[in-house]
Amino acid sequence: MKICFILCFLCLALTVRAQKQEVQKTIELFFEGFHQKDSIKIKSVCSDKIILQSISENAVKGNKLNNENSAEFYKSIASIPSTVKFQEKILNYNIQIDGSMARVWAPYEFYLNEKLSHSGVNTFTLFKEKDSWKIIYLIDTRRK
Repeated sequence: MKICFILCFLCLALTVRAQKQEVQKTIELFFEGFHQKDSIKIKSVCSDKIILQSISENAVKGNKLNNENSAEFYKSIASIPSTVKFQEKILNYNIQIDGSMARVWAPYEFYLNEKLSHSGVNTFTLFKEKDSWKIIYLIDTRRK
């Protein structure tokens, strides 16, 4: 009986780990597209109804919540000049899953032309659509 319990527990743990890896791979594909300025790759992991928001934190001007239209977001990514070098470094992933919903908390540092521009946290909400995870909501904080 103990062996059966241990085997069931191991199977469950392996399943959860595999799901977390699938979710993380979705986020990694998003950032591959972002760094390659490839809006098609980004779209491939996003829902058609994705919600995009950003919170700018500024001690002088105060905090501001910005909404971004997904079409404008994709267009802005594709139109970044080739002379601009940028990288968003994800510092770690905290992934939580409940059935067909996942949430990812991912602190980051954003570098523009190899200088730290700002940092914050990305929070992704994903929905498992058929056999793949799709990003349905993305909000981030930005502070200098």
